[in-house]
Amino acid sequence: MDLLPRLPAYWPHKEHSQIIPCRPHRWHVQIMGNGPQLLLIHGAGGATHSWRDVMPLLAQTHQVIAVDLPGQGFSQLGSRARCGLDAMATDLASLLAQEGWEPTAIIGHSAGAAIALRLAELGVSPRGQIIGINAALANFKGIAGFLFPAFAKLLSLNPLTARIFTATSGNGAAVERLINGTGSKLDENGLKLYQTLISRRSHVDGTLAMMAHWKLDGLLERLPNILNQTLFITGSNDQAVPPHTSNAAASRMPNAQVQELSKLGHLAYEESPQQVVNLIRAFIEE
Repeated sequence: MDLLPRLPAYWPHKEHSQIIPCRPHRWHVQIMGNGPQLLLIHGAGGATHSWRDVMPLLAQTHQVIAVDLPGQGFSQLGSRARCGLDAMATDLASLLAQEGWEPTAIIGHSAGAAIALRLAELGVSPRGQIIGINAALANFKGIAGFLFPAFAKLLSLNPLTARIFTATSGNGAAVERLINGTGSKLDENGLKLYQTLISRRSHVDGTLAMMAHWKLDGLLERLPNILNQTLFITGSNDQAVPPHTSNAAASRMPNAQVQELSKLGHLAYEESPQQVVNLIRAFIEE
C-alpha cells in the first residue's frame, strides 16, 4: 500500500518523499541533492519535517537522506519488538545496505544521536563523522530511571493510550506548551507540523513504544571505544537534555568535541538552521 497520499499537502519537501520497504518496516525517506551522502536521524517524537530548513542548505554540497524512524512520522512499524536502540540501528543499517547508501557523516538529533553512534559501532560509515545535536546520551537519574521507562512500557501496552493522548494533546495550545518546555521557540508553521504528528495515533504509539524499549547502558559503557570523529552541538537553553550531557559523553570519547550555541533550546536546528549547518559544514570539511 502506498503511504505517500497520507502526507499532508503542506508537509515539507513532500516532493522528495518515497516509501522504501525493508523488512520488517516500510520507511518514509526524503532524499535531496547530489554528492557525498549525509544521513539525518530525528529524535523521539520527531520526523523528517524537523530537518525542513537544514536539508536544502546541506543539499547544496551533499546528497542528504532523512528517514522517519519506524512507527514515527510516516514510517510504518513492522514489529513493536524492533523499537529499541539496538533494533532500530540494526534495521536502519539494513536499509542503508539494501539501498547502497554509504554516508560520509551521520547527523542525529537527541535520541537520533544515540542511533548514529550505534550505527558507527555496527560498521556503517566506519571512517565517517558523527554529529549529535543535543544528544540524548544519559539515562534518567534516581527513581525516575526506574519509573519512567516502566511507565512508558505500560502506556505502550494500552491500545487506548495513543487515542487519549492525541485527543488531549493534539491542539495548538498543548503542542506549543510541549515545545516551549524543551527550551525552544518555533514559528506557527513549525508548531503546526508537530501538531500534525501528535494528532496521529500511529505516531504517538510508535514514540511510546520507542520509549518503552529504550536502553542506553551498553552504548554508554562503550563510548570510549568509538573512534569516529564526533561533534556534539548543544543549545545552552536546552531544557530536555542539558548541555552537560554532551560534555560528559565527549570527555569519554577519544575523538569528540563540543560546540555550544547560546540562547537555543532542544530544537536548536529548527530554531537557527543556518547556525547549525555552519558548524556541521566546518566540521565535515575539516
